[in-house]
Amino acid sequence: MNKTLFLFLTISFFLSCQKKTDSLNEENSSAINTISVIIDDQLWNSEVGDSIRNKFASPVLGLPQEEPLFTIKQYPVKLFEGFSTGSRNMIIVKKSDKNLFEIRVNEFSKPQNAIHIDGKSTNEIIAILEKHTPEIIQRMRNTEIEAAQKIILDSVQNTKKIKVKFNVDLDIPSKYEYVMRRKNFVWLKKEITSGNASLVIYQVPYKNIHNYNTVNDIVRTRDSIGRLYIHAKGNNAKMKTEEAYFPYFSKIKLKEYDAFETKGTWQMNNDFMSGPFINYAIKDKANNRILILEGFCYAPSKEKRDLMFELESIIKTIRIPKTK
Repeated sequence: MNKTLFLFLTISFFLSCQKKTDSLNEENSSAINTISVIIDDQLWNSEVGDSIRNKFASPVLGLPQEEPLFTIKQYPVKLFEGFSTGSRNMIIVKKSDKNLFEIRVNEFSKPQNAIHIDGKSTNEIIAILEKHTPEIIQRMRNTEIEAAQKIILDSVQNTKKIKVKFNVDLDIPSKYEYVMRRKNFVWLKKEITSGNASLVIYQVPYKNIHNYNTVNDIVRTRDSIGRLYIHAKGNNAKMKTEEAYFPYFSKIKLKEYDAFETKGTWQMNNDFMSGPFINYAIKDKANNRILILEGFCYAPSKEKRDLMFELESIIKTIRIPKTK
């Protein structure tokens, strides 16, 4: 082989490998809650595209207006390069001579979930999507929470007051400021354009939340806290759970603790203010308490998905030291 040509190929190969390595080493900075879907237009405009949109852009539970679970950006396979490969979450769909479902971690950048779906036909692609959607969504949401938590660490609030009062550690962005502290209650708030986002922390005796009447107990508890502490300025309006819509409720694990997750909407009685909330009631039996962390926002002219996702990500940084 010509020495010049050999040298050129060697350098080109090295630069190509170096470029991919550098890309993987760089922290992925794509927008939160965004999916890149790499799929040809013909499939995207068929039942396959409808299935992807119905599953991954379905409405977020607990918001007063419909907002998609993920923002979807579609790219044809021939444009599968550059910024589209830098997404944290990718779904790559194509027709093939075989059926395939594969998750490749950090394939083009880091962190990244690259979901590869091949199917012999439209129906078989849809069947693969149907089978694996819950797994894909859970993986992507976990990745997005971790990404949001890394952003939070750029500038955090001093939470010594929370640790002293509740014996917990939390990572809270410095933009959230303390607005109220009582014996068993703390309220932090972040001002935004035409509204605000809030995080409240409080605890109640373990016996206050029953396994047989959990949702009603949580609503009763949060409404009592609203009556005591969360009032509208300038009048006697107090926060309460919206009665017209039954909250979404599930039992989860938060770190190693059993917890109840409740999503719904709140309103101020005798006032026009309202918005979504997400409430976590953590069963801390060792300390004979239910520790409650709740995020809620008031943003009448703003989409609320990412605000609530930030609050969820903050709450999920919780660390409860073990009781000796």
